[in-house]
Amino acid sequence: MRSSTPEERDELEVIQALTEQWERRNHVLRAPTPIEAIRFRMQQQDLKPRDLETYLGSKSRVSEILSGTRSLTIDMIRALHRHLHIPADVLIGESEQLPKDKIVPAPAALRKLQTYRVMKSKEDVGAFVRRAFRGPSPIPLMRKTRTERTNAKTDVAALEAWCAAVLIKSDSVVVKPLKANLGMPEARKLAVLSSQIDGPTKVAETLASWGVVFVALPHLPGTFLDGAAMCRADKTPIIAITARHDRLDNFWFTLLHEFCHVAKHLGQDASVIVDDLEVKGHDQIEQEADEFAQNALVPPSIWKLANSLDITGDELQSVAANAKVHPSIVAGRWQRTFNDYRRFSKLMVRGEIRGQLGIQDD
Repeated sequence: MRSSTPEERDELEVIQALTEQWERRNHVLRAPTPIEAIRFRMQQQDLKPRDLETYLGSKSRVSEILSGTRSLTIDMIRALHRHLHIPADVLIGESEQLPKDKIVPAPAALRKLQTYRVMKSKEDVGAFVRRAFRGPSPIPLMRKTRTERTNAKTDVAALEAWCAAVLIKSDSVVVKPLKANLGMPEARKLAVLSSQIDGPTKVAETLASWGVVFVALPHLPGTFLDGAAMCRADKTPIIAITARHDRLDNFWFTLLHEFCHVAKHLGQDASVIVDDLEVKGHDQIEQEADEFAQNALVPPSIWKLANSLDITGDELQSVAANAKVHPSIVAGRWQRTFNDYRRFSKLMVRGEIRGQLGIQDD
């Protein structure tokens, strides 16, 4: 078989170049949509929809994603990229999915939202959110939804709706002008309220005297929220509490955590901060808020007296009296510190906070 001549090789290269040019012009390869990429990986790895629940959430959430009626969140994209090795740029290319103004919370969240009585007659969720935020919602792009302090399965549309409901409810709350330099002295005054049987009922009035709105609103399904700090349209700060864990120590810790956000972190760059306090994160402001809340409830000099495996129940209650807080607060911190949730369990108060805040049980 004879070898081709230089002239023939040149001709072949020209034909190849022309062919590739024609193919690029007439057969443009379209990048797969996120849904196509997910389904392709499912086919490759013989995955069933239920196998995606680890990365996307509930069975209904997986169904909504695969049908194109719900967009992927940042945390979902990260999980799919990390565990299924789907290119992140493909997952981010969501422009062909449902338009943002038509993305709605899951049905369970919608039903719960309607019980809040904050939406106008025949108002859809998109219009409701825009009315509450006085324009586009900052939730999908805000930094806090991309940190480790929010659950990976968070329904961002439901999160928007919950924050919008808080804003609407806050509009009717009258408070005094914002007190300058809110800090640890005010936080300690809040902490001391925990020693009173009806302490939670006095929080709203106390905060209002300092120019801070307090809203108690149960979380929506799919939001995994303990609390939030945000700003009203007139720049008035808001502390919102869900009391999803109806426990006295959790309520006061969450309250003081959000108070720290109001005092130190809310501003133009952070108009909304949401917290799932079960998620451990390394975000600087969250660590600061955790430490602030702990020190406000039990000052470090007093906590030293409780920071021991050998402490007795009577000694623990003496520490609480010294800190002027309810014993449940010291007991709860001791349990978390030493990872022992049986000891001092009789000192823990459960099932009373929601009732005092007027939050109906789910």
